[in-house]
Order: sequence, then structure tokens, then C-alpha cells
Amino acid sequence: MSSRSKWVQVEFIKGSRTFANLCWACILVCGATGFLLVGFSSFIGKDLIPNISSKQIAFIPQGLIMCFYGIAGLFMGLYLCCTVFWDVGGGYNYFDKQEGISYVFRWGFLGKNSRIHIQLLLKDIEAVGLKTQEVRGQQSIPLTRIGENFTLDNLEKKAAELARFLRVSIEGF
Repeated sequence: MSSRSKWVQVEFIKGSRTFANLCWACILVCGATGFLLVGFSSFIGKDLIPNISSKQIAFIPQGLIMCFYGIAGLFMGLYLCCTVFWDVGGGYNYFDKQEGISYVFRWGFLGKNSRIHIQLLLKDIEAVGLKTQEVRGQQSIPLTRIGENFTLDNLEKKAAELARFLRVSIEGF
């Protein structure tokens, strides 16, 4: 999604707050909880999940391993839930021709560097590239989300629109 006027263009970047990530987080937490409860059931000798018997599972080694996988899965699921909740990677690209500046803003994880904010002068932008590559003495800044599924046609249109707005060339065709 983007917003554009004669002097200002803002493009909002979708972060990790996607339906697929939310589904995977729920599946992971539910599955890990099941493993943990079955492993713990084998330890106490009482079924904690109805209709699932843990009497054939010996606590050592099967129950202990199931508890370990349950705890590991819960940590991974909660990590994924946090990335969805904090929308890690989400943000915007802001280009202002009147002021001659550009901002690239992304949300990160909580902590000292939870906000990634890069300010550039528009006169320093030489081209819009379709491919990220290291050039000696120059820096490339990705403007799309990693893993974003663009068709080549959509990517070309997006790059052409931005290059036209900034009045710079396009590289990487």
C-alpha cells in the first residue's frame, strides 16, 4: 500500500504480521503444548489430555524427550507470536521532494535497536535497483520486505514508478 502526491510518496511495508505467520504460531504452540502434556502425563501417570493415553509411554526416555520437544516448541511458538505482535520488519519508505530527504523506517525486536531509521538525502540516491549487490564505496538499501512475493512485472512497475518520482535511472534490468 502506498500514498503519493506531487511532492511526497509514502510506501508502507508489511512486516511479519501476516495470516500465515499467525497460523504457524498457533499450530506450533498447540502442538508443543500437546507434546509437553503427554510427556508430563507419562511422568505423573495420569492422563492430562482426554482420549490420549500415556500409559504406554515410559517417562525415560520417551516422556522426557516429549517434554523437551514441547518446551522447545513453546519457545519457538512464543518467539513467532512476539514477531507477529511486534510486526517485526514492518514500516515505511518516505520520499519528500520538497525537503529533499528520504526515510526508511522498520520495526525491529524490543531493545536498544527496536527502531531502524535511515535518513538519506535525495540527491545522494543515484538509481533504483532491482537487484541488491555490493558496489565498492556505495550502499544498497532494500526497500521491499524479504520474502515478499512480487512477480517480475510488479517489481518492474514499482521500480519504474519510484524512479520516475525520484527522477533517477533504473538499474538491474
